[in-house]
Amino acid sequence: MTVDRFALGEQIRTEVLGPEYVAASSANTDAFSEPLREFAIRNLWGDIWARPGLDRRARSIVNLAILSSDNRPGELKTHIRAALNNGMSREEIGEVFLQVALYRGIPTGSDATRIARQTFAEIDAQAGKA
Repeated sequence: MTVDRFALGEQIRTEVLGPEYVAASSANTDAFSEPLREFAIRNLWGDIWARPGLDRRARSIVNLAILSSDNRPGELKTHIRAALNNGMSREEIGEVFLQVALYRGIPTGSDATRIARQTFAEIDAQAGKA
């Protein structure tokens, strides 16, 4: 049986990032960016995230470490939310950034912690509106 990696990727992406994020991402896609979006959904989400070797929580830990180390604040913010969706606690996210600070430097860990605090505040504000 052949798996439709795009459909599987879209399903996993929605479960991890949330339907609001996926809808906004799709709405912001145009003809120029569509090929990259399709490539990412099919290969990143429909292949790598679908593999059984790591659970989603473990993949979130890896992503938080990589994205904070590579100074990718936009993606880090997205994956902080994903990590919460994947069962990580705020305290565990903070522990990842302490580990990053040790191996990649205090400024890197501090930036990641600042982005997490901002993201948590946004989440809390949204929850207050609900």
